[in-house]
Amino acid sequence: MAQESGQSPPGPERLADVFSVRDIDLAEGEIKYHGEPVGDAAQVVRQVGPTFRQRGYRVRLQSGTDRHVLVASERSLGVDGVPWLNIVLAAATLLSTLYAGTRWYGLSVVEAPAVIWRAWPFAAAVLGILAIHEFGHYALSRHHEVQASLPYFIPLPFNVIGTLGAVIRMQDNIPDRRALFDIGVAGPLAGLVATVVVTAVGVTLDPIYVAGGLITSIELGYPPLIQGIAALLGEPLSYSDPNLLPNPVVIGGWVGAFVTFLNLIPVGQLDGAHISRSLVGERMDALQLVVPALLFGLAAYLFAFEGGRGAPLWGFWGVLALVFSRAGTATPLSETPLGPKRRALGLLTLVLGALCFVPVPIVVAI
Repeated sequence: MAQESGQSPPGPERLADVFSVRDIDLAEGEIKYHGEPVGDAAQVVRQVGPTFRQRGYRVRLQSGTDRHVLVASERSLGVDGVPWLNIVLAAATLLSTLYAGTRWYGLSVVEAPAVIWRAWPFAAAVLGILAIHEFGHYALSRHHEVQASLPYFIPLPFNVIGTLGAVIRMQDNIPDRRALFDIGVAGPLAGLVATVVVTAVGVTLDPIYVAGGLITSIELGYPPLIQGIAALLGEPLSYSDPNLLPNPVVIGGWVGAFVTFLNLIPVGQLDGAHISRSLVGERMDALQLVVPALLFGLAAYLFAFEGGRGAPLWGFWGVLALVFSRAGTATPLSETPLGPKRRALGLLTLVLGALCFVPVPIVVAI
């Protein structure tokens, strides 16, 4: 349901200092103001956004070669109806992670389809971390009254983890840097807590014996976070027998650490970009130029000195970073700086994210 503001959208006279309105189109839940910016077009949304937000609307500027349209849409902080797409994707991702888990347990769903349910600890570990991460974002979005969707899980049936992760969509104006920070940092921190718990449980469970197959040819690089948890608990992450593998729940912890690090890369709409944008403000544009260079540099190093192990992965992410940076990052309506507590928490989150990094996270031996 739409946010109840009890107020009508602002009239043209309220926008006159910022946007000169020629015509207005009314539609259900949306108002279009046709006209021209009075000053810098890039600043229009930031100048009029708070006014629309107070009246229960979010606003965006559509610009063409010879026209500008200020589009105001009713904000909705609840869930309208049954979120069928979210449910279907979650169910599909559950099945795909269960299937991936059977491979880590050395089970064959071809010979006995019912054994897929025996992989539930792996699926629960992976989906639990992803869900806690995304609902961290969702909870803080609701706290700051920012419109956000429920999580969309992304199934990937035929890879070794069964998913490409999960996302939520924020279709709203972010009121200030504090809200942007809180929403951005909540996911990684919640996901890190879940990752630590899952890893701690996983390393205490019995290893799995898998005779041959694709899984025994996969070598995982465990980041310092995972290694540190195993060391503190006095548990191994590898065994002398190549067919003996850590319990698949540990692999769930590895997925959590890997996803956390990728999400903390400071480009585009990733969590790391939201946190960094909150910390450094408009200097974020310069930071985004550095990230692809670092990723390409890492790929080049691995290619030159590590036999190419891991190089394609980071080269691919270098390309993604270029694409994400061109798409831009979230811009809050107000540039009120963060206080020292949020700055400290942001730096701590980035340090914890660095503990989730390993140069060669996964290799498939051929």
